[in-house]
Amino acid sequence: MATFLLLCILASSFLAAACAGNFYQDVDITWGSGRGQIMDGGNLLSLTLDKDSGSGFQSNKEYLFGRFDVQMKLVPGNSAGTVTTFYLSSDPGPTHDEIDLEFLGNLSGSPYTLHTNVYVKGKGAKEQEFDLWFDPTKDFHTYSVIWNPQRIIILVDYIPIRVFENQESIGIPFANSQPMRVYATIWDADQWATRGGLVKTDWSKAPFTAYYRNFNVQTTDSNGNKAWLTQGLGIKDRKWIRWAQKFHMIYNYCTDPKRHSDRRECRKSRFL
Repeated sequence: MATFLLLCILASSFLAAACAGNFYQDVDITWGSGRGQIMDGGNLLSLTLDKDSGSGFQSNKEYLFGRFDVQMKLVPGNSAGTVTTFYLSSDPGPTHDEIDLEFLGNLSGSPYTLHTNVYVKGKGAKEQEFDLWFDPTKDFHTYSVIWNPQRIIILVDYIPIRVFENQESIGIPFANSQPMRVYATIWDADQWATRGGLVKTDWSKAPFTAYYRNFNVQTTDSNGNKAWLTQGLGIKDRKWIRWAQKFHMIYNYCTDPKRHSDRRECRKSRFL
């Protein structure tokens, strides 16, 4: 355990430097009819799902590149069938871009699955899934997206678990032209979320509530520089991503030719 904690400290190249924002100023609760609540002077936000509706929020601003961090505490106990999300998306439409973090609910005692995906110009099918190495319902943990012209990096507690490189040079589309907003939701997806839809939502356990805090978007550093426009992966970061993909990845589109036939981007990746 001590070694793991030390290694976590060494992941500090990805630590966020700026102070967290305020939900009252930064987001709008866009649906849920009161099931989304901002509390603690704007420092805490809850999203709730019951049998009638889920809920969600979106950022007031849209962004073309940046670093996006939030701390989340997920639904405890039997949350099978529910999905809690934090993601970026451009305006809806057939050619939209999107970067997804979706947390798939579970039966009591089962691990949460983090489902990630990247859509470019309306096309996704780039899923990678991970089991988390901690219980995300016991405390808040930090989930991050770094998006710049070179790559997309997804991090959990400042540990990079996935990178999607810009490979337009070999004809792979990349999200670099459409501004995106930040979104978060909780909703019922028992038709597919838990064991492919085999486990249905137990509404006797509702309402289901997830919590968000320390929402932060960085597009410049303290000197006004666009710090995340060149963020890459150092040697230690590459070790972390290999660790995450070796021990915690449970699905990879690159090894599923039935789901994904164009695998040029997979051959180019050093982290699969």
